Order: sequence, then structure tokens, then C-alpha cells
Amino acid sequence: MTQHMTYDDAVATLEGALKFGMNPSLEPIRAMCAAMGNPQKRYRCVQVAGTNGKSSTTRMIAALLHAQGLRVGLYVSPHLVKYPERIEIDGRIVNDESFARGIKAALDAAAHAHVEATEFELLTAAALWLFAQEGADWAVLECGLGGRWDATSVVDPQVAVITGVALEHTAILGDTIEKIAAEKAAIIKPGCKAVFAHDLAAREVFERQAQQVCVPYENANLEAITPFEGELASLPVYQRSNLATALAAVTAALGHAPSPESVRMALSGLIIPGRFEILRHDPLVIIDAAHNPQSAHALAEELKRFFDGRVTGGREGDRGTGVLSRRIRVTEPPSPCHLPVPPSRATPTLLLGVLDDKDARDIIRELCPLFSRIVVTASSSPRSIPAVELAALVEEECGMRPEIATSISEARELLRHEPVIATGSITVAGEVKDIW
Repeated sequence: MTQHMTYDDAVATLEGALKFGMNPSLEPIRAMCAAMGNPQKRYRCVQVAGTNGKSSTTRMIAALLHAQGLRVGLYVSPHLVKYPERIEIDGRIVNDESFARGIKAALDAAAHAHVEATEFELLTAAALWLFAQEGADWAVLECGLGGRWDATSVVDPQVAVITGVALEHTAILGDTIEKIAAEKAAIIKPGCKAVFAHDLAAREVFERQAQQVCVPYENANLEAITPFEGELASLPVYQRSNLATALAAVTAALGHAPSPESVRMALSGLIIPGRFEILRHDPLVIIDAAHNPQSAHALAEELKRFFDGRVTGGREGDRGTGVLSRRIRVTEPPSPCHLPVPPSRATPTLLLGVLDDKDARDIIRELCPLFSRIVVTASSSPRSIPAVELAALVEEECGMRPEIATSISEARELLRHEPVIATGSITVAGEVKDIW
């Protein structure tokens, strides 16, 4: 048994644990939970898997459940700046002391079960334990990777949610959409209800899994969000599909649709970190965790909407000379995560950093044509594509030569007085949020 653990001790423990890859077994996390008294059985669970939209959908489900007067735990990954961001109770991030207690409980459980736990297993066990300690009615859990062998699959969810499927982590999950879908579909277990995003790829894979385990399933309906158009005006367009999925999931969880008043209450305080998140207004700084072609496309469309739908400055046939206008609509209601900004003559610079296991070329093709100035960088992640290599890809794909900042700190010095859109990876978004 470990002695008293400080927050710094907890961080050091996590940083020293195994990080990458996935153990194709749930036995370690099951043994840890058993050693803690199976806290995951003391509340009901919603489990969310998918490629894009799962973090946002998970947060929306938690907010909607909390608006019903329920005590709700939220578990998402990864964090942007600090580990505790992954665990919330009733919309509040757990404090450092509680987080350290959770990691201590998980570490003690691993020792008792003779398990060499990964970072993600420790975090998952800590979250499940903290939710039980706090008397949660529901826990809403985002899968970290895939679904079948993800540590969150230690739970038997009342509702299993699939937000979407695209090629990702192909070395682990499979090299086709269908293989990846099969890994995510494994969260659909006997006794639960399944909810699918309205535009779900490989839908037949998920429906077949639901039928095999005799589980009712429902497709999200975009018409369900129509009564909330006023509240949605302050959110990126790509969040509409996520809200439709979240509403279907909460309806499945409750057995009835949430009241319109409770939905509006949930949306009024909704903040989704790292998803078109405005850090500053003068100059404008926006971070977005888009890290694959699909999310980069969604970001590009939102940028055009946000900047009044205008892309100017490019000549027909030029691939890399578009300039986003800075004339912003000022008719949208304010929101903590997406506020309108006063008109300005300045145009934003793209700050781009991508990890080496992502499709950098397609991300570049989606985003770079919107900008006349691009700065490429590398976060502190060991998986970051070196800035010089990323610059070469930008030049190949868009025919323009970007500036190079070898670190986020160097990028800040270069761009501290400029409007910036920072994206390409979660680590870039997080480091910009931390130091900008």
C-alpha cells in the first residue's frame, strides 16, 4: 500500500506508467476494480465510442443528465493541460487532492491485484472509484481507444453510444472501416440500449452486433435539435450532430425525452474544451483539437461560417493564398466557448502541428488553402512531426512556404500579437492553452 500521495506524486506515477498501445485484455482493469470493491457497479453508466465527436458527445450527455437533477461523473481523454481535467463531478473538474486520492486508490488496487497498470488503466480506475466515493447516479465514460479492449469496457453500460467511425490507429484497431467498427461495436453488450449517430459509417456492423446480443438500438434524429436552434447558434455547426446523438442517448437512459427547459439549461453552461475554444479576443486566439481529415474538414467549414462565410485574397487555381476575412457576424448570442468578436482588419494565422500517426497531408489539404500565413510547429509530444518535415508537406500540398517555429513557446513569441487558429493535434491545442 502506498503512503499519502500528493498531486505531484500522482502525476509522477502516471508519467512513469506505460502509455502507448493497448493490452488486448480487460483482466487487469477487472482485477483492479475488484480490489476496490467494484465501484463501477454502484451507479449506472453511459459508454461512448467513436472516432470523431465522442468527447463532445460525452460532455453533452453528462450535462443533459445533470440538468435532470442527477449526480453525474464524467470521464474523458486525453487532457489538454492537466490530468484532473479528465474527471468531473457535476460539471466540475476534481481538485488536485481528490485526483491524488483516486490515483492512490488505483495504484493500491493494482498492487493488491499484482497488475502492472498502464497510465490509462490507472486513470480509469481512479475515475470509477471517485465517482463511487462522490455518490454518482450516472457515469458517462469516453472510450480512449477502440472499445473492445478499452479499460472503460470494464463497465456494463446501460447505454452504449457510437458517434462515428473513420480510419484511425489502424495498427491496433484494423486497416478497414469495418474492422475498426467491429472493435467499437464491442461496447454494445447484453442488457444495454444502443444509440448511433445519424450519419454513422459501417452502420450495418453496429446493427448486427446489437441484433446478436438482443439489444434495442436507435439512430439519432437531427430533427430533435430543432427546438434549440437559438442555443445552437453559439456552438460550431459540427456540434449539431453530436447534440442529436446526446439527446438520443439521454432519452434512452431516462426512458423519456428530457424536457426542453432542462436541455436549454444544459446548453447554456456547456463548455467543450479544445473544440473551437476561444482563448482570447484581442488578438483572437482559437484552439481546436482537429487531428484527422474529418475533423479538419469540420473545422474548415466552421472557420468559414465564423468568419462570415468569406474566403478572400486567393486567385482561381491558387492552392494556398486564401485569406479568412475578419468581419464577424455580431448577431449571435454570447457563449462561454464561442463568442462573436469585433470586426478587425487583421486576418488569422494558422498554427499547425500534427502527430506522426495522423494523415498530415489530408489535414493540410483541408485547412491550408484558407490561410495566407501558416506557421508550422511541433508540440512536446515525442510523436510530433518535426516542424521542418511538416513545412515540406505544406509546401508540397499547398504550394506555399510556411514559417517554422520549432516549439509552441517559439510560436508564441512569433505570433503573440497576431490572431491565431491553432490546431492539428490535441497536444498543440493543449500547449497553446497552457502558455498563450
